[in-house]
Amino acid sequence: MGAEFNKSSLSRAASFLNSAVGFLVFSFLDVLDAILCVVYKLVDSAMETDSRPCYCSPEEVTISGDFLVSATKGRTVVPVAAKLRLGDVSDTLYYRPSQVAELTEKAAIAVGYKTSKSIRFTVSSDVIGALKEKTSRGRRPLWSDCDCKKCNSPESHLYVHVEGPKDTSTTTTDVIFIHGFISSSAFWTETVFPEFSDATKSNHRMFAVDLLGFGRSPKPADSLYTLREQVDMIEKSILKRHNVRSFHIVAHSMGCIIALALAVEHPEAVKSLALIAPPYFPVPEGEKAAQFVMRQVAPKKLWPPIMFGASMSCWYEHVSRTICLLICRNHRLWEFLFRLITRNRIRTYMMDAFMCHTHRAAWHSLHNVICGSAEAMERYMDRVNRRSCCDVAVFHGDDDDVLPVDCSYAVGSRIPRARVKVFQRKDHITIVVGHHKALAGELEQIWRNAGSPTNK
Repeated sequence: MGAEFNKSSLSRAASFLNSAVGFLVFSFLDVLDAILCVVYKLVDSAMETDSRPCYCSPEEVTISGDFLVSATKGRTVVPVAAKLRLGDVSDTLYYRPSQVAELTEKAAIAVGYKTSKSIRFTVSSDVIGALKEKTSRGRRPLWSDCDCKKCNSPESHLYVHVEGPKDTSTTTTDVIFIHGFISSSAFWTETVFPEFSDATKSNHRMFAVDLLGFGRSPKPADSLYTLREQVDMIEKSILKRHNVRSFHIVAHSMGCIIALALAVEHPEAVKSLALIAPPYFPVPEGEKAAQFVMRQVAPKKLWPPIMFGASMSCWYEHVSRTICLLICRNHRLWEFLFRLITRNRIRTYMMDAFMCHTHRAAWHSLHNVICGSAEAMERYMDRVNRRSCCDVAVFHGDDDDVLPVDCSYAVGSRIPRARVKVFQRKDHITIVVGHHKALAGELEQIWRNAGSPTNK
């Protein structure tokens, strides 16, 4: 009994210590982010001719029909772009309460003070600028972004790695692979692609895409990297360019959201969906969807380290820009040092995947795709569920520290016919990397069985 009491006391003490240290760390990051905001404004003004504002001080606007009307600067009217609406932009870009603000609010509630705070969705001039047809910057990279050829594609299409028979008349099946957040097509081409059987390679045309803002794809400075933009670019770069009429989709993490959106846009074309570690969090009634998902994806925890990294990337715009400045802008240096230390014994494709992006691409993708699609995810899955011809398989690792396995179970509940399979001792990355041979076999089985009478 005494041992259990001591164990319980130690557990409570450790939890309290972790919370106290976490509060201090994230409060420090709140202050640091505010300081960096000023620093970057000064440096951007000196280095750029058309520097962009950040999301710290948004400009309030109202929406009227197809126009945005400024609420703080008279009647500045800006036409809304044809394929971009206010709903494409996540409110998590603007409202991310600080540790101090949250503590103050809780203290006020505890003493019986009722706040009349009303969180208003606001849009910064950053968004207004992006809604214009073109900006003066064009494709020129920011001073804080890498300027190498790999990171600055002059193309208007996404980079797509294609494998399969050269004679397209013999092609019987097309498969589109969509990577996750801060990744690239190499996540697939260096893992599962070599493991496919000769039969699969001879009659399957496989497309591994670098999403907009990642890998070797364009990284436009005037893009908000919304879900709509990602889907449009895949349609343009794969479906139209390669004349793809029906296809299977394999997606990982953030890519699962894009895969579901693509399946909804092309309901008769998609033969199967293989979703690996999908980021789906059922939103409780009364919760703001995007805000709820942000707290699940980045819950401001110090441990495990990957969650601490997610919290810095999601909550602190300027801290995450600094990390990107140090890592992504200098990725060629890090790759050289890595090869020097390992004497080229280890392939660096994962470094390419993690480092070849811009802060703007990562920041907006995280908020506008992962957080901002929270409400849309349920609609997408409901529409997929109503289709009997699209097979759905969901894979997850039980050691995933980024997205809990409950995410996949929740997808299975939303799409009852989906086959959910959990792999033991696999995390968010090793569900594919290091497990690629078994995964390749699973995918081949899905493609063979898709649309068969027994699966309908």
